Amino acid sequence: MQDTIVIIPTFNEIENIEAIIRATFSLEKQFHILVVDDNSPDLTALKVKELQNEFKDKLFLEVRKEKSGLGTAYIHGFKWCLDKGYDYIFEMDADFSHNPNDLSRLYNACHVDGADMSIGSRYVKGVNVVNWPMSRVLLSYLASKYVRIITGMKIHDTTAGFVCYKRKVLESINLDKIKFVGYAFQIEMKFKTYLQKFKITEVPVIFTDRTKGESKLSGGIISEAIFGVISMKLKSLFRKR
Repeated sequence: MQDTIVIIPTFNEIENIEAIIRATFSLEKQFHILVVDDNSPDLTALKVKELQNEFKDKLFLEVRKEKSGLGTAYIHGFKWCLDKGYDYIFEMDADFSHNPNDLSRLYNACHVDGADMSIGSRYVKGVNVVNWPMSRVLLSYLASKYVRIITGMKIHDTTAGFVCYKRKVLESINLDKIKFVGYAFQIEMKFKTYLQKFKITEVPVIFTDRTKGESKLSGGIISEAIFGVISMKLKSLFRKR
């Protein structure tokens, strides 16, 4: 059985979804794909269903009733992938901000080099972001610095959403108790992995902002990350005591 699968959460990604699927399936290393769509009004899910006729037994689709947040989409995907027996489970955006060509590098970091979680990192070697305004680069970079200071994690890109998990990492985390849904979801998953003392490595990647479709970033997501990190850290300290 195929051991690797990429979860791609979607909401109104009709302009990107076919291209990202074809790019992933064109790689030398074979990956399966699970699209978790939040009932996109632009019929993203319908396009995926069409493509399933071409990519039988390696392109899968889960459609949820409504838009419920990035974190819950990934948790839905994690549970599905664990149930199907995959050993390496990836997070990747649909909009090409994460380059599918880097999937093999994240896989090798876990499968060959022994990491339990590998992160496609924008900041492990300087700042590798293309097409973002300086204000957003600074916001993201400083947010990761802030999280690193508060949590104690030795991770440069704490909000990264391009990640490979070994199966045992996700099995060790109570996915039903993951609290956050936006950027803070990415932080929380890394923090839970860090607390379990799994080996985490960062793989340098170049992040390119989307050229098609609309960004899902909002002020509420940012504030969740800023204030949620403090709450998350305090709860971990009380649990230790």
